[in-house]
Amino acid sequence: EAMEKSRPLWDNPLQFVFACISYAVGLGNVWRFPYLCQMYGGGGFLIPYFIMLIAEGMPLLYLELAVGQRMRQGSIGAWKIISPYLCGVGVASVVVSFFLSMYYNVINAWAFWYLFHSFQDPLPWATCPLNSNRTGYEEECEKTSSTQYFWYRKTLNISPSLEASGSVQWEQALCLVLAWLVVYLCILRGTASTGKVVYVTASLPYCVLIIYLIRGLTLHGAVNGLVYMFTPKLEQLSNPKTWISAATQIFFSLGLGFGSLIAFASYNEPSNNCERHAIIVSLINSTTSIFASIVTFSIYGFKATFNYESCINKVILLLMNAFDLEEGSLTADNLNEMKDYLMATHPQEYAQLSPQLKNCSLEAELDTAVQGTGLAFIVYSEAIKNMEVPQLYSVLYFFMLLMLGIGSMLGNTAAILTPLTDSKVIAAHFPKEVIAGVVCFINCVIGLIFTMEAGNYWFDIFNDYAATLSLLLIVLVETIAVCYIYGIRRFEKDLQTMIGRKPNWYWKIMWAFASPLLIISLFIFYLTDYILTGTLQYQAWDATQGQLVTKDYPGYALAVIGLLVAASALCIPLGALVTLIRKRLKRETVSTV
Repeated sequence: EAMEKSRPLWDNPLQFVFACISYAVGLGNVWRFPYLCQMYGGGGFLIPYFIMLIAEGMPLLYLELAVGQRMRQGSIGAWKIISPYLCGVGVASVVVSFFLSMYYNVINAWAFWYLFHSFQDPLPWATCPLNSNRTGYEEECEKTSSTQYFWYRKTLNISPSLEASGSVQWEQALCLVLAWLVVYLCILRGTASTGKVVYVTASLPYCVLIIYLIRGLTLHGAVNGLVYMFTPKLEQLSNPKTWISAATQIFFSLGLGFGSLIAFASYNEPSNNCERHAIIVSLINSTTSIFASIVTFSIYGFKATFNYESCINKVILLLMNAFDLEEGSLTADNLNEMKDYLMATHPQEYAQLSPQLKNCSLEAELDTAVQGTGLAFIVYSEAIKNMEVPQLYSVLYFFMLLMLGIGSMLGNTAAILTPLTDSKVIAAHFPKEVIAGVVCFINCVIGLIFTMEAGNYWFDIFNDYAATLSLLLIVLVETIAVCYIYGIRRFEKDLQTMIGRKPNWYWKIMWAFASPLLIISLFIFYLTDYILTGTLQYQAWDATQGQLVTKDYPGYALAVIGLLVAASALCIPLGALVTLIRKRLKRETVSTV
């Protein structure tokens, strides 16, 4: 029987919704979605985004929630009930979630590190530190910016390449241990403890975002950022990458395929209205992405305007000193005319000075696309340092990052722990607290790799390759399994039993045709992209230039990338093969008897 009578439940449906929001609304909404808006048409990107939400996001979220709620098992048990040959699908989800947990909590460690430094006055990334002789600034910092220097040198102490692995940075290692300790305390008692924590991790980020929205909209230059965001560049709609990016963002921001949603739904009452909750969670997730983008672009506009005006002022000061101009004769409004005039009247002097004269452009500042850790830890910290009372906004921002990160980690660990605690063999020998402790300890120890000097390069490898192709394959098999192996009519009856009505034509068409075709298209795109890319490359920090440089991955890194993809993807065919062999051996044993 699929339903387990003794299974612990959420206190109420609202707690389940908060758990899903806490998991789904994560760092990707804050640092990935604004980047995609910037890259693919500003407000125009919302068109493919909402089409993909309707065609892919909502149906697949509903499907996973319904499977978890009906089968009352974690990912391994749920797919095993649908068909014994699908046990590998659940194992693949657990493997992907394990990979994600290994590196994702490092972001929380970095958030802790920045949070602790946010109480200093001035902020440690506000200015460049003095050199050892105290005669000037550190050379590496002078070649870049104070915020980049603090990130690459003080936080990561990054090595020049992946080959120079270096040693473990003990400050980052301690922050990582703290991050895992917090996660462990949150999951210690299963739904009893997680259910209370999700109220905080789901709601607090919105409070901080509202504070930042109010502050962001009052910043000088915020309008420039918002105009840039909402101005639609409709020509981008003809770019296939725009649609691929929209589909990918929906897919990953909802956390499909990891097994976390199935795990959360398995603790629901059998009569819970999972259809309504799928719509609510997906709409809140997408609304949050847009809301976070408004906040990000208002701050981005402030930063771009600040940099643009600083650039203009430096050029004005340089020209006034070189040509002994009167105070106030040169302004931002007449700068171009004065440059032309000085070039015509003092050609030799102007030619000598021209290499030092930067070409200041607000549009160029706004066009600088940054995502991921670059947006979270460099761009935001650069904007914060120029605000009034920067310590307050720094504490609020990195506390928000921490809440978002911990909320996602609760889902990741649930995807691993639920199948383990569902196993009668493991649960009979070890209590939940011990199982959770062992999982956290193993992840923490392996995660120390990411605190080494080359740790950020390994972080990028896991972030780029540990989940993408594997998740697409997992969700494709899930959809085909429900529609064509378990049977869509049988699934309809299950839903009628649970929520009192059958799914309408929209859900059935999306499950049976539209969503699988979209996933296959994404899968082919990523596979083709990897093949056409040729030698895989990464961005390494060059301290002598104070900038990122492109390098080829060494052979062993390529082997790790291959293993990351294969380790989870091969679980699906291997699971089916093992089940087939077991059944044949059982038949042979019965026939000989």
